[in-house]
Amino acid sequence: MYKTTFDFRKDKAELYDKQRGYGFVTEQNRREDELLQLAELNTGFDVPYWYRDETVTEILTDEHGCYVDSEAAVRRILADAGRRIPLCFKADVERQGNYRVSMTLYGAGEILVFAGARRLVYKETVPEARVIQCSFLLNVCDIIPRGKTCMYENRSIDIAVVGEAVRLSAVCFEPVNCPTLYIAGDSTVTDQSAEYPYDPATSYSGWGQMLGRYLSKEIAVSNHSHSGLTVESFRSEGHYAGIEANFKPGDYLFMQFGHNDQKLMHLKAEGGYRDGLTAYVEETRQRGGWPVIVTPLARNTWKADDGTYNDLLAEYAAVCIALGRQLQVPVVDLHGRSMAFVTDKGLEAAKPFFFPKDYTHTNDYGAYKMAGFVVQEYCENVKDVQAEAYRRLADLMTNAEEPWEAQGEIVVPTAPAGYREVPNPEGDTTLFADLERPEEPLTRVEALDMVIKTARFFPTNVFNDIYEDIVGHEWYAGTVECAYQNGIIPAGMTPQNRFEPEKPVSMEEFLALVMGGYRSRRRLPEEKPCALDAGCTDYCMPYVRAAYALGVVRADEDLRDVILRGRAAEICRGLNI
Repeated sequence: MYKTTFDFRKDKAELYDKQRGYGFVTEQNRREDELLQLAELNTGFDVPYWYRDETVTEILTDEHGCYVDSEAAVRRILADAGRRIPLCFKADVERQGNYRVSMTLYGAGEILVFAGARRLVYKETVPEARVIQCSFLLNVCDIIPRGKTCMYENRSIDIAVVGEAVRLSAVCFEPVNCPTLYIAGDSTVTDQSAEYPYDPATSYSGWGQMLGRYLSKEIAVSNHSHSGLTVESFRSEGHYAGIEANFKPGDYLFMQFGHNDQKLMHLKAEGGYRDGLTAYVEETRQRGGWPVIVTPLARNTWKADDGTYNDLLAEYAAVCIALGRQLQVPVVDLHGRSMAFVTDKGLEAAKPFFFPKDYTHTNDYGAYKMAGFVVQEYCENVKDVQAEAYRRLADLMTNAEEPWEAQGEIVVPTAPAGYREVPNPEGDTTLFADLERPEEPLTRVEALDMVIKTARFFPTNVFNDIYEDIVGHEWYAGTVECAYQNGIIPAGMTPQNRFEPEKPVSMEEFLALVMGGYRSRRRLPEEKPCALDAGCTDYCMPYVRAAYALGVVRADEDLRDVILRGRAAEICRGLNI
């Protein structure tokens, strides 16, 4: 086995390479080794694309160990002292399994420790500089990285220390025999990566990567959740195989799906979704393990027409709860707990717990909050269960959630001056950058498709025959259903209960639709008379006035003219929802 004790008060701060088997990871060696660029096989931290060729991290040493002078480094590139640069360390091990990691730190202020693929394992605010001891369990196992289609070998301990010049003095790890809590799920659960200079508010995060902060040192977390997965694709794309290969009697499987299942016709709540969950429960029990169903995390989604909360996941949550009763398996009602949180906060006050301009995916603050809800719900619901193993897991959890919330304005970083010409490896990410036929008229159903993409909605897997000229087998049925359920389609557009999907849409009709989407996400400006009032249909007027106030429609435009696809895309981009 590679060296398992490192004392950075004595040892030199070496960069990691495969031959050495341990060392720190910075932009330099990450550029040179493709495997160091895969988030799930490393700490999950990386610089944004415009800094990929820069040296951002400088590792310093003193009598207390290795550190990054985060404030100086961040000011050098951003003039923003609020962000931090993580100190990332990696050490190879001979085999997969669970490890106890013990660390000695020195520093003050807010100190965070992430392990594995950016799972929070330690969080404390230290008023004065002092020596800090912390330890935690870490699961090391093979995994399918994001964007890959096969299992990758993972044989390393990965640690990221985040703070203001906090020193990593020493680290030691040893294999341990303990239960493992496996997690299966989607993007709201997965170990999300983060860009640095780091800010929790602008980092995507799944609650699964925050769960370890609420667990004792007697159980390890192994999170196999991935973005875009359903109860079906988690199995078919090979992620479940990673759990099957390592699962042992006495382990736990937490499963949360629903967000992507509701987009597919064959995974309706009472159909393929129920069947998929049932199979996981039965197979986990056959292996001597303990399944737990988690209802899907609630979105921050509100109806445009009346401003009430819009729960599109209620049916999926209900199936989870009913299935729990039927199969006698604990259910963590995260959906109910998170929805109560969102509705109590309201649309605007809930936003700081979600990634900016995203209404489904939490940031680090939100994921931390949701992981706390998972623990609270679990502990409350297993008090009286007969199986001792479920009660024992509750004993390994803590309900003592420390406050962690955003302070001040949340701003997503963009390429600073001097870096704006650096090409984005993902290509042009501008909304509708790949729009085809910009000079052609836009139809009503194409307008709806644009609006729900602009407002970050998605088509659903159901259609309730709202309009007599929309049939469920058409490609756009789910789009119309989504827009209707979110209150985006004004009644004035469908007086005879017909939507007329192929009819060209006028400028005022498009503004009514797109501002309906806007209103579901942000408050409309105060309604005032405008230069376009004279030519406006009554039911469209509030939307036209709002669009005019926001500067996305001009005074010289004819509201009754058919809008072209290119002009519609321009309006959508201008709203910046």
